Amino acid sequence: MFQRTLRLATLPAALAVALLAACSQPSAPSAQATRPTHSDEQILASIRAAGEKEKSVIDVNPLRDPGVAALQDAADGDLRTGQYDAAAGKLDQAMKLSPNSPDLLQDRAELAIHQKDYATAEQLARRSYELGPRLGPLCARNWQTVAELRERAGDEAGAATAAKSVAQCHVEGLPRY
Repeated sequence: MFQRTLRLATLPAALAVALLAACSQPSAPSAQATRPTHSDEQILASIRAAGEKEKSVIDVNPLRDPGVAALQDAADGDLRTGQYDAAAGKLDQAMKLSPNSPDLLQDRAELAIHQKDYATAEQLARRSYELGPRLGPLCARNWQTVAELRERAGDEAGAATAAKSVAQCHVEGLPRY
């Protein structure tokens, strides 16, 4: 009888050890763990390259308000020195003066990537596209931002769709002879 009680008493302990052992087994790596992610600098370089590459016929450059331009220039200086929060503050001020400026929205989206606020970055890039010319370098930067952030989030289908949209920002010029 004593042995039977002893066996019943050790049963919960043995079960607990077995469960813990099962939990410690290495699991298959997730898709996110095996998928290489780009650094923020690589993402930003890709976004800038998309804008530089897109030299289509359409390149809309609106007139800049002097107050907004001064804030943008100051934000660029802060960005070059790595003062991302100060740059964000200046761009936020500029956006209060010109809330529907597509170029400001895209600049702020790229700064949000520096700040690791990827959801805001994608939201700002999409808003910039909606308010912008939907063609040319700004359009390419908008969609490249979305493509990079969708890829970073593991949304391959969304990244592929956004990458196709980058190509649609290009308009061929008339041949000049």
